[in-house]
Amino acid sequence: MNIRNYTFDEFVERVKAFHGYEAPGVIIGGFMVDLAYRFLPEGWLLDALSETPKCLPDAIQLLTPCTVGNGWLTVVNVGRYALALYNKENGDGVRVFVDTDKLDPWTELKTWFFKLKPKKEQDTALLLSQIKEAGSGICGVQKVQVATQVIQRRRRGSLGVCPKCHEGYPLDDGPLCLACTGKELLYF
Repeated sequence: MNIRNYTFDEFVERVKAFHGYEAPGVIIGGFMVDLAYRFLPEGWLLDALSETPKCLPDAIQLLTPCTVGNGWLTVVNVGRYALALYNKENGDGVRVFVDTDKLDPWTELKTWFFKLKPKKEQDTALLLSQIKEAGSGICGVQKVQVATQVIQRRRRGSLGVCPKCHEGYPLDDGPLCLACTGKELLYF
């Protein structure tokens, strides 16, 4: 049982090194990315969409060329554990999601997914064992057409120096950077 080019155990080690621990959500995300690739043609220039900021973006970044930093991974928090890999030119793609109807046989996995008991009361060894055994079998797959507004990237435009804080910012944001206007409060 592989997750892209890794054995299950190799992928768990990569997750620990990248995410800080053997995060169940990243491991499940690995199976989800692997499943999405099975439905995509070879040679596509891919972008990715994650419907949650929790764990799933890390799996995407570990197993695809799509990262937040290069702009090929978009995270839209709609609260669903789902991802899409799609053709960056036309938006044709595949969406993979955790199909909650398929969780019943996996009691510890279902407990973890729905947060039915606190993390410290969960059986981590059993959870990881069930994730490994269930693999992508807990997932659903859909062909999708990604919305135009997601495909079109916001171009950065010209940069200038904010007259208030004297830092660089996109001039399209207005006469001051967003932090100085108070529209984006980052620190207190």
